[in-house]
Amino acid sequence: MGVQVDGRTDEMIILKNEAEIDGMRSSGQVTARVRDAIANAVSPGVTTKELSDYAGELIKKLGGQSAFFGYRGFPGQICVSVNEEVVHGIPGRRIIELGDIVSIDVGVKYEGFIGDTATTVMVGVTDAKVIRLVRTTEKALGSGIAAAVEGQSIRDISSAIEHMVIEAGFSVVREFVGHGVGRTMHEDPQVPNFVSRGHKEKLKHGMTLAIEPMVNMGKAGVEVLEDGWTVVTKDKMPSAHFEHTIAVLKDRVEVLTVC
Repeated sequence: MGVQVDGRTDEMIILKNEAEIDGMRSSGQVTARVRDAIANAVSPGVTTKELSDYAGELIKKLGGQSAFFGYRGFPGQICVSVNEEVVHGIPGRRIIELGDIVSIDVGVKYEGFIGDTATTVMVGVTDAKVIRLVRTTEKALGSGIAAAVEGQSIRDISSAIEHMVIEAGFSVVREFVGHGVGRTMHEDPQVPNFVSRGHKEKLKHGMTLAIEPMVNMGKAGVEVLEDGWTVVTKDKMPSAHFEHTIAVLKDRVEVLTVC
């Protein structure tokens, strides 16, 4: 679940010890299992609420709690964002149709730690540009993760993501960004998907981050609907979203939201 840019500079980054990173691994694995199960359940005729309800049942079965449900009043177990919906889509009566792209954003609190991950599912998509949008966004996530090396900076992650997106002819959402994650959903630092003046923090062993490019087919502008949550593209063109929780370690970066 992306966080809105707030321009703060007085960040308090929480470095995790080995036991805490181990806890993050466990929560990440549970979260990944839910993400993959819901992604596999996306099909024509299914409503976004049915996907959310299924996620709630599975999270409970696995011994976790939804990190999203009730967060600042959010009413869903997960976020489900379709086509022009960028992030934070509230599950409801909307029916998935052939040709849709569906972002599944899952947050699970498990044994005190939170995993946060997202994927975008293509439902019988044949439009070559839409396919390229989704694949570029996933590749941009990979580039951002590869740049998350100890001694590098947050800006290096941002640059890697933005370069790939712009090179492909798409736009990076600027109002919502990635973030630190751990015992709470949104920790410092913020992790933009674009290069900004700030965000020069050095990456250190023990940092756990949710890296999540949000990429628009058209212009970068977005707006929040009257429900106070759902973020959509201003030009109503499609948007894709991918996310992993990662840990910065001394000798490598580790993706935690994998099964």
